[in-house]
Amino acid sequence: MTIEQVGIVGAGTMGTGIALLSCLGRYATRIHDPDEMALEAAQTMVGDALAEGEDKYWTADEAEAASGRLRPAERLADLAGSDLIVEAVPEDLALKRKLFADLATICGPETVLATNTSSLRVADIAADAPRPELIVGMHFFNPPVRMKLVEVVATEASSARALRTVTEVAKEMDRTPIRARDTPGFLANRLARPFSLESLRMLADDVADAATIDRVCRIGGGFRMGPFELLDLIGLDVNLGIARSFFEQGGRPERWRPSPIQERMVAEGRLGRKSGTGFYQYGAERHREKDPELGIRAPTLDPTELSRIDPAAPGILPRLVAQIANEAAFALEEQVGSPTDMNTAMRLGFNWPLGPLELTGLIGPQRAVQLLEELRERLGDAYRPAPRLVAAAAEGEEA
Repeated sequence: MTIEQVGIVGAGTMGTGIALLSCLGRYATRIHDPDEMALEAAQTMVGDALAEGEDKYWTADEAEAASGRLRPAERLADLAGSDLIVEAVPEDLALKRKLFADLATICGPETVLATNTSSLRVADIAADAPRPELIVGMHFFNPPVRMKLVEVVATEASSARALRTVTEVAKEMDRTPIRARDTPGFLANRLARPFSLESLRMLADDVADAATIDRVCRIGGGFRMGPFELLDLIGLDVNLGIARSFFEQGGRPERWRPSPIQERMVAEGRLGRKSGTGFYQYGAERHREKDPELGIRAPTLDPTELSRIDPAAPGILPRLVAQIANEAAFALEEQVGSPTDMNTAMRLGFNWPLGPLELTGLIGPQRAVQLLEELRERLGDAYRPAPRLVAAAAEGEEA
C-alpha cells in the first residue's frame, strides 16, 4: 500500500511535531483540531520550525516544499482521504475510543489508524472499532523532531500490513522504529521505570541525598541528567500519574509501587520546575553546581573510581544498574521487545549511555542477582530477581 496522505488529529505540541515530520517525509499532511486557535497555531509553528531549520537541517527549497504539504482540516471528515491517521489527543480512553469509531465511519476500509498513546493499551483503544486489525500504536517521543525513536506497538489483532505501514512511514520521517508489545508502558517507558523508582528508594533508604545520587549518575553512569533532575523536568505530578498507571495495569508488583516521597511532594505542591521547587529550587540562578572534571570514563561500576565522586557512590550506581538489569530481564521473559530494540529504545528514547542489556553486561548477572538478593532480604519483594536473570547468573551467561 502506497501512503500519499497522512492525517493528524490533535494540534498540540505532539501533534504539531508529528505533522512537521510528515511534511518533511514528503507526505501530503492534513491536521485537525476542534479548537480553531490551536489549529492556526500549529500551522504557524510548523512554518516557524521549517524556517528555523533552513541551512541547518534542510535547504530553503526543501522547507518551502514541506510547508506546501500541510493543510488544515477544519472538520474531522476532511481527513477522509488519508491513508494513515495518527491521533495525538489527550490521554483519555473514552475520547480515543470515540475518535477511532468516528474515523472508521469517515475513512475508507484500507486506512490505517495509529494512536500516539504512551500510557493506554492500544487494544483498549481499539475495542469498539469495527476494524481493529488496522489499529496500531505509533508512539513518538517529545519533542518528535528531536527524538528519533518511534515505538510501533502491535495488539493481538494488528495486521502485518498495518504494522508495516507505520514502520515505513516512520522511516520516511527519518525516525528509528522499534517493535513493542501492547503492555504497560510498551518498551522504553517500562525499561525506564527503575531509573526513577530505585533512585527514590535509595533516597528513602538514606543511601544519599538527591543531589548526590544525581551527580553519581551523571559522572559515574554517563547519564545526561540525574533521576531527580529528570523528575523535576517532567513534573512530579505527571510522573506520579505514570507510576500509578504502571502499578495498577501491571498487577501491582512491588518493584513498580509508587514512592511515598513522591506522593507527599505532589500533595505539597512541590512539582518540580513548573512550580519552582521540587528536588531542587528553581529561580534566577542555576539549580545545581557544574560537575567537576574527574576524568572518569563512564559508565563504570569500579568502586575505586566511583569513590572519587562521593563516598556513597559505590552503593548507588551498582544498585541502580542491578534494578535496570532486572527490569530488562522481566521484559525479555514477557517478550515485550527484542534485545536490539531494547537497547535502541533507551539510547534514543532516553539518551542513556548504554542500553539496559549493555548495562546488564557491565554489572554481570551474578553480581546483579547477588545484590538484588541482599536488598530483597533487607527491603522486600521490590528486589525479587527475574527468573531469567537468576538463570543467567547460574549459568554464567548474559541475561
